[in-house]
Amino acid sequence: MKKLFTLALLLSTAITFAQDAPNDWWDLDRTDNSYPGVSANKALKYLEGKTGQTVVVAVIDSGVDIEHEDLKDIIWTNPGEIAGNGIDDDNNGYVDDIHGWNFIGGKDGRNIDKENLEIVRVYNTLKSKYNNRNREGLSKKEKVEYDTYIEYKEKIEAERADLEPTVMQIMPIKEAMDKVAMNIGKKPMEVTWEDVEALKTKDAFTGIVQGMAARASAQGATFSDTYGQIKGYADYLDQSYNYNYNPDFDARDIVGDNPGDLDDRNYGNNDVEGPDAMHGTHVSGIIAAVRGNGIGVDGVAGPNVRIMSVRAVPNGDERDKDVANAIRYAVDNGASVINMSFGKGASPYKKAVDAAMKYAEKNDVLLVHAAGNDGKMLTLTNNFPNDTYEGKKKTSKTWITVGASSSDYGETLAAPFSNYNKKMVDVFAPGHRIYATFPDDNYSAISGTSMAAPMVAGIAAMLRSYFPDLKAKQVKEIILESALPVNLDVVKPGSDEKVSFAELSATGGLANAYTAVKLAERTKGKKKKVAKRDESLMMFK
Repeated sequence: MKKLFTLALLLSTAITFAQDAPNDWWDLDRTDNSYPGVSANKALKYLEGKTGQTVVVAVIDSGVDIEHEDLKDIIWTNPGEIAGNGIDDDNNGYVDDIHGWNFIGGKDGRNIDKENLEIVRVYNTLKSKYNNRNREGLSKKEKVEYDTYIEYKEKIEAERADLEPTVMQIMPIKEAMDKVAMNIGKKPMEVTWEDVEALKTKDAFTGIVQGMAARASAQGATFSDTYGQIKGYADYLDQSYNYNYNPDFDARDIVGDNPGDLDDRNYGNNDVEGPDAMHGTHVSGIIAAVRGNGIGVDGVAGPNVRIMSVRAVPNGDERDKDVANAIRYAVDNGASVINMSFGKGASPYKKAVDAAMKYAEKNDVLLVHAAGNDGKMLTLTNNFPNDTYEGKKKTSKTWITVGASSSDYGETLAAPFSNYNKKMVDVFAPGHRIYATFPDDNYSAISGTSMAAPMVAGIAAMLRSYFPDLKAKQVKEIILESALPVNLDVVKPGSDEKVSFAELSATGGLANAYTAVKLAERTKGKKKKVAKRDESLMMFK
């Protein structure tokens, strides 16, 4: 699920963190530029004159605006497919998959936008079996299922009960601001508080918004800022209450498949943008937005990367079947790095995803996954997918889990929303207030481990381009081995407690393109061992 922040978090992060960091701080270098970015600019300058090979990065996400001014030149095009002829020219099972594939769309061209959470889907499945039944008399296996049914039922009901009063409070505020903007004759993002004060209409809507004006103005917030936060929160509430936690909502008939048939791989359509491509477009810009074109942003990876859009993540929880098929599609069609900025709290078909992960590892493909935005300790049971195969201690050798850091090289370096774990999170990377591509040739700053993962995917793509002899396992080892150590006490995400930054991940450091490139230079391709890092390159002290 692509986590949306609540209004409270949006406001707190806006106040807590310095606002003077440049838009491109995440590309910069701590030593040269005083910002703890991934040093992509420095790495690519060092690589000038070296020829890189084209590398395909698959973005498994909500969709990508493939016509965006800063992305259109780096979008992957399937060389074996003829556009628009309605024929599967390359016989890969997907008709007209020119720029990728959409596993949450129907053959009639319709697309899923909003979806349930996984616990709601599991609850609905168990409800048909255990509704109005007692625990007594059930088998041992049935009792486990029954207990899960009751647990999920209570959680869903509690979540909806908690959301309802806030829905009733926030929705009228957004409605009032929309009504006032209409009365003024401007788009909401163009309205000023002066426009509101000058409005002569004395209806209830105007009174609500005029009452907000003095308080917001005193805090330095513009109408557009306030509206953006209110709208964002209202959208979050609407999505959570009416779709994510609503057992009566079911969008899967749009796809027309059996979501429990894990052997079914040929479904969906070729619309790789979908109805809401914001998240995937932002992720893609971080990885590979065209560098040096004088517009927008400069992606981490450099000039030799192509973005393959694989749509599998709705505004809700992604399905295991779709994730597994998306990974397999990316592998089969030439991706060497896969970015996965999504996650959820339950995984009923984890074995299908595990099998796809093994398929990626077997085919030398690196998987980069976001750690999640709950501000909590990551475990094997609270966030999926993860790198550990179900029922086993064995983990994927080509999987990296990424936490999010901020532009403040101090006690708030760890983003307050980021998940963490000394063993399960591999490394941190910039993920707070990341300015990158938005649909329709727009740009904006948003936060999340969803933004941190593509930083690492971009570094991986850079290494795979300029050092093509390196295997995916070596690229992972180089990225982790070259992470810049951070010897600071920071606020532990989700708390007020101070801990050593080193306690939040396995490396205890920040991913860095420049040190990764320097280490890759000294590593022999196709060998098992990665060269030891040069401590003189570790500039974060």
